[in-house]
Amino acid sequence: MTKNRAVLSGLTLLFIVRLLAMIWVPLTDPTEARYAEIARKMVETGNWITPQFDYGVPFWAKPPLHTWLSAVGVAVFGATPFAARLGIMLATITTLIILWRWARTLTDQRTAAASILVAASSGLFFVSAAFVQTDMVLTLGVTASMAGFYNGLQGSRRWGWLFFLGLAIGLLAKGPVAVVLSMTPITVWMLWRGHWRDLVRLPWAGGLALCAVLVIPWYAAAEAATPGFLYYFLIGEHIERFLQPGWSGDLYGAGREHAKGTIWLFWIVATLPWSPLLPVLVWRLRGRAMPEDKGLLLYLLLFALTPLVFFTFAANILLAYVLPGIPAAALLAVMLWTQTGPTGVGWLRLGVAEVLLIFASITAGSFLGLDRPFMPTEATLVESHPGAGRLAILGARSFSAEFYTKGKIVRLQTLTDLVAWLAPGDRVLIPKYEYTAFIRQFGNAIKPISEDRQYMLFIPIPAATAAN
Repeated sequence: MTKNRAVLSGLTLLFIVRLLAMIWVPLTDPTEARYAEIARKMVETGNWITPQFDYGVPFWAKPPLHTWLSAVGVAVFGATPFAARLGIMLATITTLIILWRWARTLTDQRTAAASILVAASSGLFFVSAAFVQTDMVLTLGVTASMAGFYNGLQGSRRWGWLFFLGLAIGLLAKGPVAVVLSMTPITVWMLWRGHWRDLVRLPWAGGLALCAVLVIPWYAAAEAATPGFLYYFLIGEHIERFLQPGWSGDLYGAGREHAKGTIWLFWIVATLPWSPLLPVLVWRLRGRAMPEDKGLLLYLLLFALTPLVFFTFAANILLAYVLPGIPAAALLAVMLWTQTGPTGVGWLRLGVAEVLLIFASITAGSFLGLDRPFMPTEATLVESHPGAGRLAILGARSFSAEFYTKGKIVRLQTLTDLVAWLAPGDRVLIPKYEYTAFIRQFGNAIKPISEDRQYMLFIPIPAATAAN
């Protein structure tokens, strides 16, 4: 009972810190602020079919489920970071509940509790828990599919329906990659297991119908609304992006090229503070006979490793691609740890404490305004001098500036454009690399009033003051 209370306390503290971060930590560029701004535009324009990269510019890179979740929060609570993040947090909580319920059917309550604590406190999972992007919603879909299939194969119709619901969630969260991440480990495991006749225990007719009803209408409506979506999304985003280094077809930014195999290094970083314990776990497993539940352990291992194997040869990858396998890795690690010796509650407490200390410090720093030198966001800069005049940004696009101004910031490409636009009372964000040319153009007719890591905020000086 004491250990259960310790796990509950750890989860509660993690939730409180993450909740405060949802409120105090500003939206960061480019990823989180971009998706939050897309959700804000969805609410503003009333277009819930086609997410918009800019006004009138469709965002074809991802399906809209994560955008819908954020947009509902914005519609209910207004355009705030908390509102944009709320739907993602609810997806995270749902993922952990599924993991908990599944683990309870496979193991005991203590192992299940420790598993969700390890998953929730893994570095990437904790950050993604309320980070406005696609990957946590994808993780929800994959976790639901994998848990539903395993228990559905044992004869539970309710879990079998969850398998198909998870596929639908994944297809609306990130597309066909969700099916690959689910069906690849399932297929390999079934080839090892055999007993294919057990598949009749799953509700195939009703489940596939459910998946089709939930998924196909949006894909059809999206293609009808903006022809060309299906080709770009299915071929460009799912084939060309991963096979072409520095993929030039990306409509929404540059590809992120890494050496092939980097995804395994990403996993070590993503699962901190627990990944350093992997050699200890391997040592504890040495010389031991194969456990009786080897089928389950293999299923979890395949579930955890599929994202890594799948993206090993990808040319463009992100740290977040590791995320869908973390719930399985957490459950597998805890099961093996408890089967090979003392539970090591001290390690668990230390790991959770490390995560809490790091992210509580980041959250407190944001609340106190100490994050400006290192946080990739223009939130503080935009809010530091609200003023009554217009606000412009020179050169590069800032999604956080767009979100915090509710899309009212003006984007100017050249200093000539700025000269023609600027009027008394206006403000302008100038990239620091443009500072020399900017001062050469305006001299003492404009002055800086604030700055962050990338931009300086300037306002014009009244003519009489400048002359003096």
